[in-house]
Amino acid sequence: MDAARLIQKLFPRGSGGANRPVEWLIAGLGNPGPKYRNTRHNVGWWSLDDLVERAGVSLKPTGGNAETAEAQLGEVTVMLVKPLTYVNKSGDALRGLLRKHHIGAEKLIVIYDDLNLETGRVRIRSKGGAGGHNGMKSIISSLGTQDFARIRIGVGRPDVASEQVDYVLGTMAPKERELVRQAAKRAAEAAEAAVTDSVENAMNRYNS
Repeated sequence: MDAARLIQKLFPRGSGGANRPVEWLIAGLGNPGPKYRNTRHNVGWWSLDDLVERAGVSLKPTGGNAETAEAQLGEVTVMLVKPLTYVNKSGDALRGLLRKHHIGAEKLIVIYDDLNLETGRVRIRSKGGAGGHNGMKSIISSLGTQDFARIRIGVGRPDVASEQVDYVLGTMAPKERELVRQAAKRAAEAAEAAVTDSVENAMNRYNS
């Protein structure tokens, strides 16, 4: 364990001293419950878990509709978030957290699965539409803006459009799962780069 993580474990945030205000909010989308853990729709949570591990912190329930952890990424204080509202209502959780911490949408990053990307691809955008993703529709509707960063993890798409719901809620074959897990790790690295450097530079480094 490196020195920074050791210090975080010995002196967790809130144990004393002045806490820096939260500057960014990074959310990974997914559905709560064991049956969804390994599904395509939960790869945003996989990436969030990687960020939690990298930061050496632990998620805790917040108000019943999210699990959160404050973390230090470089010199930046961030809030890592797993909404517990199910993907389709993700905006309900994020709107309240952004207001509570006085964070504007321009300091939000959302990580999620994308049917429109080839399996294992990672794409960062500084803003944009929902692209058919119901979680993103909820967030855009709740915040009243689409001007926030997002990191998409490609999960491919089924051959038949009518099978999309079963597809995103389905598990993956081992080879596919490994590709997506590696992409989730890259997405976590990209999120950290976006807040410690810039979204634009992260796009140049991690878009694949």
